Order: sequence, then C-alpha cells, then structure tokens
Amino acid sequence: MRKVYIVGASLLKVDEQWGQSIDSLVTQVVDGLAEVRPWKLDSIYVANALGEILQNQANLGAIVAEDVGLTGVPALRVEAGGASGAAALLSGYQAILSGLADTVLVIGVEKLSDATPEESVFLPSLSERYDLVGFQGVTEAALAAMMYRMYLERYELPQEMVAQFPVLMHEHASKAPHAQYQFKTTLENVLSSPVVSPPLRRLETTAPADGAAAVILCSSDALPTIQHEQVVELAGAASSTDIVFPFDREDPLKLSAAARAFYEALARPGLSREQVKVLEIHDSYSILANLILESIGYSAEGASGVDAKNGMFDYGGKVVINTFGGLKARGHPLGATGVYQAAEIFLQLTGRAGACQVDGVKYGAMISLSGLGSSAYALVMKEG
Repeated sequence: MRKVYIVGASLLKVDEQWGQSIDSLVTQVVDGLAEVRPWKLDSIYVANALGEILQNQANLGAIVAEDVGLTGVPALRVEAGGASGAAALLSGYQAILSGLADTVLVIGVEKLSDATPEESVFLPSLSERYDLVGFQGVTEAALAAMMYRMYLERYELPQEMVAQFPVLMHEHASKAPHAQYQFKTTLENVLSSPVVSPPLRRLETTAPADGAAAVILCSSDALPTIQHEQVVELAGAASSTDIVFPFDREDPLKLSAAARAFYEALARPGLSREQVKVLEIHDSYSILANLILESIGYSAEGASGVDAKNGMFDYGGKVVINTFGGLKARGHPLGATGVYQAAEIFLQLTGRAGACQVDGVKYGAMISLSGLGSSAYALVMKEG
C-alpha cells in the first residue's frame, strides 16, 4: 500500500501583519520550502476560512497558484472553519493514497487583522448554526463559556482546573520563535483578566492573528525523486462530525467527533494512544483543552486539570501538548492553524524544534476542530 510522507514544512511567525496581504504571506511561506525544490506538483490545496469576508477574495486556489508561479497545476481552496488547514491536509492525504496524485502542496493562510473589533467577536460564530445562535446574537465564546460553566458545576471543580491550561501554553510559546505571544503568564493573571463571558476570561481565548504555513506531501513512489533533507510519514488521517449545537448533543462535554477521528487515525498505522508523545490540540478556548484530553482518553472525565497540575502534559510528562504554544499562545490564524500544527509536529519528529524539542519523540498527532467540536480532524505522524 502506498505511504504518504511530509518532505518539507514552512511556517511564518504568527502576528498581526498589518503591512502584508494574503498574496505576500503565501509567497513568503512557499519560499521557505526551497530546501525541497525542485518539485513537480500534482495539486495544490489552499486552506482559508474567511477570505470572502475579510479580503473580498474568493477563488484562492487559482490565485495562490499564480502567486507562487505554479499556474497550470490544479488548485482549490478548502474551508472547514477553524479546521480548514487540517481538512486541506486530509484532502491531500486522500489524493495521494488514492493514486490520483504523487506530490501535493498544502498551504494554510489567514489574515484576521483586517477584521474590525465587532467582526472579531462575530466571525467565530459563523461555524455555529445561524438560525439557533447567530440570529440571536449569541457568540461562540458565549457557548464555550456555557460549556465551561457546566464542566465546573458537574465535576465540582475550581476554575483553576481549566484556567491553568493557558499558563502552560504561554510557557511553551515563550520558547517558540514563530509564536504570536512569546511571554509567560501566571494563573493569577489569567483569572484576573477581563471577563469575556462568565466564567471565560480574556486570557483563556485567542486573539486576531495573521499567518501562513505550508507542507509538501508525497507518495512513497515519488519520494526517491524529490530533493529533501528529512521526511516524516503521515501515517493516518481521519475526520468525523457531530451535532453542531453543543447542547443538542447527548453530552455537551463529550467531543465525540474528536474521539472518533483520533482513534480512526491511530488505527490506520496500528498505533496506540500511549505511543503518541507529542499532541497538538485545538484550544481556541481553554475549556476545549480539558474536553479534548478527556474525550480521547488521556484523562478521566473531570480529571484533566489535576493531570495538568501534576505535569502530565508538560515536558517529561505522559504526552506533551502544544509544544509551540497551541492556538492560545502560538496563535490561531484560523484556516492556517491545522497546517501550523502539522508543520510543528514535522519539526518535532525531525529534531528541528529548537528550544521546544521533545526528547526521543517518534510519534506525534494533532486534533483540529470546527466550531465547538461539530467537526474534527485528526492526523498521526511518525518518524520517516
């Protein structure tokens, strides 16, 4: 059976890039793939969530192909909310496994700093049902806060059992050159930051971010023909969906789509959860870190906060999460985030993660969500 490899990765610093356009971000990130040129491409997948709204620009497949000098190569744009990047990666993975492609370029790009303050509050809610929440002005942050409150009440926990996750993310991001927020913070700072929607605090959410990341995927057949330094096998990928409105699900605190996607992705190469030592998770709101870790079985229900406090998810722990700061501190350039996650695991597995390197890591995985778990994508990688 054909195998799929990542033969190169490139990422830009996540920031508010006022002087940049989508086109300039794309060309810069592709320039960062020079080490694996020359490469013949069969297709290009461009992950972007909000181009029509913020840049008045659709048709990003053809536009990106032109920007990087690859007109003639089939190209399309992939949109799946906050999981657009992971959806583009899955599309490339499937194209190679099917035999329809041998080399694929996956690019994620987003420029959220073009949004007004009002749009920054409203736009995340586009991934929720407009007829249930958007029409009534309910934001996605408010829904996350409701899940947060339910979690604290069900398990009779103090807020620090959730709020400590952003502290961990900033600790990791402080060593990451491409992170948006390269500073440490304290639990006291998180709990005293402004309220977004009770009990959710400002330092438990993400902020507008611009960025671009790219990876090149290739088949085992094409690998000998491609110039590269190190490779990582994209050993498994899967996706799943759930009821969109969290409180219509059987259990709003169970991210079933994430669990299904994660275990299906692990099953493809025959790996166990215990073998994964680096895990990139989708923590656009602090509570999602708790819910993902519990839904996929790293922690018992209601126990992820205690596990985090005991060092389970930090360097030297059972599994290191978000080694470059995750969505919270590396930043969340929406459609590009999933490609950042993949590029970061590539850096870990090739020993190029610098100060963020996890010792002896052989397997890594990522989970990316649309909305509050209505759609989930999981990818598993191993040393090439």
